[in-house]
Amino acid sequence: KKAGKQSVVALSAFENELGVQAPVGFWDPLGLSKNGDAAVFRRRRVTEIKHGRISMLATMGYITQQLIRIPGYLSYSSDVKFA
Repeated sequence: KKAGKQSVVALSAFENELGVQAPVGFWDPLGLSKNGDAAVFRRRRVTEIKHGRISMLATMGYITQQLIRIPGYLSYSSDVKFA
């Protein structure tokens, strides 16, 4: 019984964090934060935000390449133009 009680305490340790929503509450399907370590939780949150920002920049780079075409030649002597 004691292990179950500790699990409930650890899961409620992050119930007041930013991003917790009413229908689900603190959602941790893999149980990565069940020990309640605040430093590990903060590191994972910061890493997730960083990776999300990098992904958004990569997506914008992909879209920009499709929308903007640079006129000119790749090889003037071979008459090869930019696509």
